Amino acid sequence: MVDAILGLQWGDEGKGKIVDYFAPRYDIIARFQGGPNAGHTLYVGGKKVVLHQIPSGVFHENTINLIGNGVVLDPVTLKRECDTVASFGVDVKKNLFISHRTHLILPTHRALDKASELQKGNDKIGSTLKGIGPAYMDKTGRNGLRVGDLLDKNFTTSYIRLRLKHQRLLDNFNFQEDITAWEEEFFDAIDFLRSLNVVNGEYFINEKIAAGKKVLAEGAQGSMLDIDFGTFPFVTSSNTTTSGVCNGLGVAPQKIREVMGVTKAYCTRVGGGPFPTELHDATGEELRKLGNEFGATTGRPRRCGWIDLVALKYACMINGVTKVIMTKADVLDKFEELKVCTGYEIDGNISENIPFQMTRHQIDPVLKSFPGWNTDTTQVTKIAEMPEKMKQYVDFINRFTGVNVSHISNGPGRDQIVAV
Repeated sequence: MVDAILGLQWGDEGKGKIVDYFAPRYDIIARFQGGPNAGHTLYVGGKKVVLHQIPSGVFHENTINLIGNGVVLDPVTLKRECDTVASFGVDVKKNLFISHRTHLILPTHRALDKASELQKGNDKIGSTLKGIGPAYMDKTGRNGLRVGDLLDKNFTTSYIRLRLKHQRLLDNFNFQEDITAWEEEFFDAIDFLRSLNVVNGEYFINEKIAAGKKVLAEGAQGSMLDIDFGTFPFVTSSNTTTSGVCNGLGVAPQKIREVMGVTKAYCTRVGGGPFPTELHDATGEELRKLGNEFGATTGRPRRCGWIDLVALKYACMINGVTKVIMTKADVLDKFEELKVCTGYEIDGNISENIPFQMTRHQIDPVLKSFPGWNTDTTQVTKIAEMPEKMKQYVDFINRFTGVNVSHISNGPGRDQIVAV
């Protein structure tokens, strides 16, 4: 049995906390896509921890954590994370496993990412410059190196061959930066990676499922950044939707049971691309301040706006979401008035559909107003204690999307989550 937790917006929905909350109910937490551009924030013993590649169940002693084949893995980032996790007394060599088929991010992938983004000028997509896009390009181009290749005595030869190919591309970009230090870090991290548990991920996870183990598939980024169904070209390089669970772990579709979609009570986005409900005023700035909306990976300020129910309903549809989990509801505690987007006005017509290419249209959001609840909800532990105006806000979202909110997160702490 496999359940999935994934984002329903443009990422940064607070999935790390939600995975951490549900992790004790599962035997295995498995990351199925993305790379170190993800930043899943957890609070462990009152301390803030940001995980970029290690699954968010790593702090639960009896939980197995698997990095699946759909992930692109930066060994340097992984080693740093493992050091951080070890400082909390966690033995990653006991509960962390990595699929043979997971593709590696090389130093030259990072260089190519930076060179490509610099060349785009004002048309840049807002890449995190972690090398994710070029690594996925090598994967689909059948050039990439995988974790399993580290066990081959000819790995260094394969690495040099791919590096030379990348160098020719960097020469075309006129990229002059010295990446020698990056390579030194990379090979040091490679030695560490070889000491971890490298497994045939697809057999590993299917054998666990056959033995009755419960698997939680952890997604990175959000549905509106999906390479196929997101706001292309301002998207990530992988399938962030439910379909990515099958491709990224090697499990069959019929093995998937629950699909838990995570959304903020409002909207944010990092980087370029369309954002119909974005607020460029004092309200948007207030959302950013109250929500501490700065990227966990990059530190960049997030763009903020009202919740977009057109996009949320679309994300629920393409993912087959069975329950919605709303995060950061407490950020709205101090607002006198709230708004939700119920449609897009495009060329004088109102639509509830996502356009094929959002950047080709002037999209004006159709907004519905709600009174704010103006109450501190951070101490609430039961749905009965929630303000009636918050319940009305959530009920409207349930009716519009056709999927019910099952949990509401009302603060960053592990225990600040309310079952509806």
